[in-house]
Amino acid sequence: MSGIEGLRAHYGFGSRMPFGKDLAPSMLHVSRCHGEATARISWCVSESAIGVITGECGSGKTVAARAALSALDASRHTTIYLGAPGVGLRGIYAAITTALGGTPRFHTASLIPQTQDLLATEAEERGKKTTVVIDEAHLLDAETLEGLRCLSNAAMDSVAPFGLILLGQPVLRRRLRLGSFAALDQRVGLRYVMSGLEGSETGPYISHHLSLAGRSDTLFSDDAVALIHQVSRGLPRMVNNLAVQALVAAFAERKAIVDESSARAAVAEVTEC
Repeated sequence: MSGIEGLRAHYGFGSRMPFGKDLAPSMLHVSRCHGEATARISWCVSESAIGVITGECGSGKTVAARAALSALDASRHTTIYLGAPGVGLRGIYAAITTALGGTPRFHTASLIPQTQDLLATEAEERGKKTTVVIDEAHLLDAETLEGLRCLSNAAMDSVAPFGLILLGQPVLRRRLRLGSFAALDQRVGLRYVMSGLEGSETGPYISHHLSLAGRSDTLFSDDAVALIHQVSRGLPRMVNNLAVQALVAAFAERKAIVDESSARAAVAEVTEC
C-alpha cells in the first residue's frame, strides 16, 4: 500500500487527512487572533458597519469571516460573499442584486438604484440585515471602492443599508489611508490586523488538526513544531503546507514520529524556489 492511503494507514488516520480545508466552522481551531477577528466581524454585522480585516496571505482572514457568518441566524441575516473582486463595480452591484433575488438591469445607471432598493427592501420588508463580504479587497480599483462608499451612503447617513466586510492583504490598509479614499476611510467602523499564530499556539493548532484525523497522541516532535512555526511565521496556511510535507517526508522513511529532520525536508520542499 502506498500513496495517500498508505500514509493514512501508517499513521492511523480515520476517514480524513489532517490539515485539510474542508472543515465545518465548528471544527476550526480558535487561536487568539482568529477569535478576535471573528468577534470583530460579528460586531460589524450586528451594527451594519464597514469593517476592514487585513493580514498576510494565509493568515486566516477568510476562515475568520466564515466562522462569524456561520453563527448567524439565516432568518434574520442575509450574507453575500464575493471572492472575485476583479469583476469591477458593475459586477459587484450585479452580484448583490442577484443574491437578493433581482435580475440586474443592463445599464449601470439603472442598476445602482435597483441594488439600493433591494438592500432597503431586505431590511424594511423582510427584516433582515444584509452583510456583504468582499475577499481579496486589496485588488479593488478606485472606482469600485468609491462605488461601495456611495452604496453605503444610500440613506444619507440616517440608516446603514448593509454591513460591509473588506478582507485583504496589508496594502488595502495603506491604500485606504490615502487622501483620495478619505471619504471611505472615515466610514470604516472597525479595523483589525490578523497576525500569525503565536509560538505557543502552533503546537496546539497542529494537535487540533491531527485529532480531527483521529490522532490524539503526540505525532510531531517539539523540534519539528518549533521549526514549522519559525519558517511559517505562524501563518496557518503555511503551517498546514509544511505539516503535510513533513508527514509525507516522515512516511517515506517509515517513521512513527514526525521529527525535526522530516520538518527540514518539508521546509526544503515548500520553500524551494
